[in-house]
Amino acid sequence: MAEASDLLKKLKSEGVEYCYASYVDVHGVSKTKCVPIAHFNDMVGGSELFTVGALEGMGLVGPHFDECATVPDLASATILPWDRRYCWFASDLHFHGEPYQNCSRVILKRASEKAAKRNLVFNLGIEPEFYVLRRTEKGLAPFQSETFHGPTPAYDLHQISLAGPFLEELTRYVEELGWGLYSFDQEGGHGQFEIDFGYTDAVTTADRLTFFRFMVKLIAHKHGAVASFMPKPFSNDFRSGAHHNMSLMDVTTKENIFDASKRGAGTLAHNYGLPVTDETLYFTGGLLEHAQALCAITCPTFNSYKGLIAQGEMPDMSWAPVLRAYGRNNRSAMLRLPMNRPCIENRAPDMSANFYLSSAFSLHAGLDGLDRKTDPGMPLNDNLYLSRDAAQRGRNLRRLPRTLLEAADALEESDFAREVLGAEFVDIYVAQKRKEWDAQFYMVTPTERDRYLTFV
Repeated sequence: MAEASDLLKKLKSEGVEYCYASYVDVHGVSKTKCVPIAHFNDMVGGSELFTVGALEGMGLVGPHFDECATVPDLASATILPWDRRYCWFASDLHFHGEPYQNCSRVILKRASEKAAKRNLVFNLGIEPEFYVLRRTEKGLAPFQSETFHGPTPAYDLHQISLAGPFLEELTRYVEELGWGLYSFDQEGGHGQFEIDFGYTDAVTTADRLTFFRFMVKLIAHKHGAVASFMPKPFSNDFRSGAHHNMSLMDVTTKENIFDASKRGAGTLAHNYGLPVTDETLYFTGGLLEHAQALCAITCPTFNSYKGLIAQGEMPDMSWAPVLRAYGRNNRSAMLRLPMNRPCIENRAPDMSANFYLSSAFSLHAGLDGLDRKTDPGMPLNDNLYLSRDAAQRGRNLRRLPRTLLEAADALEESDFAREVLGAEFVDIYVAQKRKEWDAQFYMVTPTERDRYLTFV
């Protein structure tokens, strides 16, 4: 308890009055109780109990089950930059004194332990995209007071300047938190932004992205706006992606095993004309092999699959992947091997993901490829939206799931997912996603009625 005692002294000295021992539900939505600093030691010992069966997709359903306790990770202590009376902690759920097997953060920690047994650390950087919108009499509008006229406001200097009050406050807090902010920009969507900061181990990254969504929402509200992490808010505008940039560090050498500049290009990589290590390709092969089931985790909502399209109602290409494929620096493939950094970028995940789960299954899939030396096949380096012969050249080529139902079916049918995530968790998750599918799919919309009422 020495660590807790030292932290308590530090928090009191900085004026903290309340603590949040926070966990996430199956959707990645934060839950907590607020604990006065006087009861800090009780909180650390797991005093705060939660009836998780009352939440969607958490298991332990029924009034006869005992509660789960939150056990905060003291290393994750984060004093809120905008209100320093409060401190946030990422927490694990415990059930009957043991880590709860269906807790998202526990699932990721189990995956990280699997890598640690191989003397590896899974490092992850996520690129968060999101919309900031105003409510007007005519409906939702971009946060900026002046609308951009044209196909896309991407990188527009005037638009990002108009968003200054919101972005300046947000990025100041990101810097204060020590996350290594290195850029932010007006993204392709009207009122859409991306904030980029440094990578670290997957558990810490998932903690940070969970806190980031909490922070963005509050700052947007302060500025009279709504922050949205909905994957595809508008059918004619860009989706909000959350690209996962993945690498593995050898604990002994502190080297990234995907870094060919340090380790040299592998034999398989040389055969494919790629300046990467063979470990990079094996990990890629594992991600491709489990891609259909993985999509149920990285693209977890009904709305997600309205973003995994080539164009749809957009004026030009979507820049979102539609094919299970990889390529050298190819942004039209699911997996991209960037030439400016030694990592694997999965472009499919979106901002509705539970980042603990998306990280965990990504790591399991990649390690499976690494263990079995899975060959991902020939890279596809063309524009896959236009290429007519991609199917003939890409052995692993397949369409990513078109719907949440298709992805959920793939997850349910995956023996591998059941092995690494737990059969009970997969059943709970799939049941939740099918429930979400049913609620959306069977709804008859006004647009649908207008089209088909007198169609035949």
